Amino acid sequence: MRDRVLWIGSLVYALLFTWLGYVKYDVHRNLVDFGIFSQTVAAAFGCFCNTIEGSHWAFHFSPILYVAGLAVAIVHLPLTLIAMQAVAGALAAPPIYALVRARGTVVNARLAALVVWLYPPLAGLIFGDFHENGFAPAAIAWTIYFFDREMLGWAFGGALATLAIKEDQAIFLAIAGALGAWRYRGTGRGRLAGAVALLGLAVIVLFFGYIRPHAAAGAAAWQPERFYAWNSLGSNPAAQILQRVGFLLLIFVPLVFLPFRSEMMWLAAAPLAEVLLSRMPTTYTLGTHYAGAWIGYVLCAFAFGVRGLQAPRARTALVACIALCVAELAVADPLHPGINLRARQPRDAALDAFLKRLPPGANVATQEEAYAHLALWNPYATLLPESAARPIEACFALADWDFPDSARLQEYGPALRRLERERQYVAVERHGGLELFRRTGLCPASETTQTRVARGPRPRRSANRPRP
Repeated sequence: MRDRVLWIGSLVYALLFTWLGYVKYDVHRNLVDFGIFSQTVAAAFGCFCNTIEGSHWAFHFSPILYVAGLAVAIVHLPLTLIAMQAVAGALAAPPIYALVRARGTVVNARLAALVVWLYPPLAGLIFGDFHENGFAPAAIAWTIYFFDREMLGWAFGGALATLAIKEDQAIFLAIAGALGAWRYRGTGRGRLAGAVALLGLAVIVLFFGYIRPHAAAGAAAWQPERFYAWNSLGSNPAAQILQRVGFLLLIFVPLVFLPFRSEMMWLAAAPLAEVLLSRMPTTYTLGTHYAGAWIGYVLCAFAFGVRGLQAPRARTALVACIALCVAELAVADPLHPGINLRARQPRDAALDAFLKRLPPGANVATQEEAYAHLALWNPYATLLPESAARPIEACFALADWDFPDSARLQEYGPALRRLERERQYVAVERHGGLELFRRTGLCPASETTQTRVARGPRPRRSANRPRP
């Protein structure tokens, strides 16, 4: 762990993804989740809510966001969130290095760290919108490293951090803890694993039995259940199966299937099942935050697989992993740099300048490009509705027709024009492709996010839909 190469590499990774993330943000390529989590983090020590979900507790158990809230309270900038996720990604490499180094050479440990830094699913996760799942790979890897070294106090602390990320990690740790309690029964590690399993079960009961029902304000269903509302492979089962097989190849070929050489791979079974059993391909598409559920477990199994090889064979395998990671980044890069990384254009500057002129705290509904840039400062900013049949609830509506690829503008743009023709909303300012509309009737005072929480969450069908 005192290898300068390891920590310099981690620093370079964190700086690189901070810069890449800011470039993406600066050219308005963030999706809805960046706005949702910006509002939630900004309100961490208040309502812990946003205008899309209402209370974030109605969706997920994520106390880890209070850490992000503290950081944003100190440095109230979007770059703070981008940098935090980049650092979290960089910190996934040191425990993998250490796991390999425990039974191998320093050269092989360095090569394993390089595999982590080049691993396409991790890069796609860290480059994506800020999300609680961005913290999961590092938290899981450090927990397993401490457990392997029998640093039980630190391992328990790592388990607590992992449990604070999301409720699905409570399920995974409950399973992993039960397996560990049996595997190491009668030892200190076995007792710790049993305690972690019980703690995971306690979090599951607490969240689903008490926190979520209260925060959801009587909502009948837990929103993420929409991912699993199916009991068949649909009308084309062959295509459904091939999509999932392709996903598995994308995550295991760069690791030359080394995770399967270790019994630790069993820990990844439940996290992978979570995404593979979903009826929505978003969950098994690289470049989305869902990869955070399983990456840590797969990388740890990879480390144990590597250290089970003799040093020369391990080195050969690691070099192959590096080559395959580079090849996958070249042909199937989850960062989609051709779309997300471009030069700043006049339309970007025009939108930013327009947003700065909006009244502070304006109750405005808009598309994702503008919402992602308003959310950290404006608790009343929200999205245009997904369906043309739904009315706009905000006093103002903002559309930027210079972003024709905006999913939300495509969904609601024609309805907004209809509302303009019917004089329900009138344009009060135009600047190029930017139009700001105001409700013609009585315009209520800005609805607070606390009021939104009291009314319950809005349906959220496609907030995490990736761009092609």
